[in-house]
Amino acid sequence: MNLLEEKILKYGKVLPGEILKVDNFLNHQVDMDTMYWIGEEFAKRFKDAGITKVLTLESSGIPPAVMTAYELQIPFVFAKKAKSANLGNAGVYTSKVRSYTYGNEYTITVSDQYLGKKDTVLIVDDFLATGEAVHGMLELCEKAGAKVAGIGICIEKGFQNGGKDLREKGYHLESLAVIDEMNDDGTLKFRNQGE
Repeated sequence: MNLLEEKILKYGKVLPGEILKVDNFLNHQVDMDTMYWIGEEFAKRFKDAGITKVLTLESSGIPPAVMTAYELQIPFVFAKKAKSANLGNAGVYTSKVRSYTYGNEYTITVSDQYLGKKDTVLIVDDFLATGEAVHGMLELCEKAGAKVAGIGICIEKGFQNGGKDLREKGYHLESLAVIDEMNDDGTLKFRNQGE
């Protein structure tokens, strides 16, 4: 069992609707020791992929992406969920994303100044369920002409199709904790638990 799995078991809460609440250490209040470990782990797993940028989606993906980029000593870029006046209309890539947690659709945006044909990208995010957010970031990379070297996910809901779909499409996907079962009684089971 790794550090992230231990944190999930100790502090995570299973909520109705297959929601895992980990906001006390991952995506609201951030535990820096956990983030440091996550950054080191993704850097180890993707160190030979020639990555030039780490890409994430605001806001929950920012802490793990920052630590990963820091470990790799490269810049990170985050796609914005809200239209920003300082981005303007020219020179941006956009994609539509549907949020599993919030049940709404929004447009994500990144400037062409920070993502382009010369980039080899590692996408990092906190959760992977159906894969909507990752597919939105993949679309941004495609529009920019950037190569995607891999996808790093903190927590994957293995009982949903997002990870399976991305692996079948040939993406190098690394998830630090894969949950195969989330039960109504609040229990969960990690992939390879007990092996």
